Amino acid sequence: MTDLNHVVLIGRLTQDLGSDERSFGYVGNGQARANVSIAVNRSKKNGDQWVEEVNYFNITIWGKTAENLKPYLTKGKQICVEGHLKQDRWEKDGQKQSRVTIVADQVQLLGGRGDNSQSSGSAGGAPRFQPASNAGQNSGFGGGYSSEPYGDTGSDFPEDIPF
Repeated sequence: MTDLNHVVLIGRLTQDLGSDERSFGYVGNGQARANVSIAVNRSKKNGDQWVEEVNYFNITIWGKTAENLKPYLTKGKQICVEGHLKQDRWEKDGQKQSRVTIVADQVQLLGGRGDNSQSSGSAGGAPRFQPASNAGQNSGFGGGYSSEPYGDTGSDFPEDIPF
């Protein structure tokens, strides 16, 4: 049987990417690396009351994904991270140290521009795509974009389908 190391988390960023020199940079081979931290809230029942439990996770994003997401990763932004766990081990002052981080394979931006107070109303927020309101109008991208149908539209099918 094969081993499995797969993590999916949804949480909010605890600080802006690039707010310090350790959060974004390039390694020796020129590859971009972004280190972010997210807070993941979880409700659990303690007696008769529900209490919020917050866990913080460190995430490393590599390559073009890190470069492309840099302007959008701001404090409070909700993201979904899919990746795998990586354990780093070292020794410091004779004591063995260990840290588990998440290496992101995919990162999705969640919510819209107004999902936090940092990016509310700013033109620099992530693109916001809306589904078309009806089949006749395609307003999902704004700016008068309209899609042309490819091939037949399906309106000329006979009533009885042979399967």
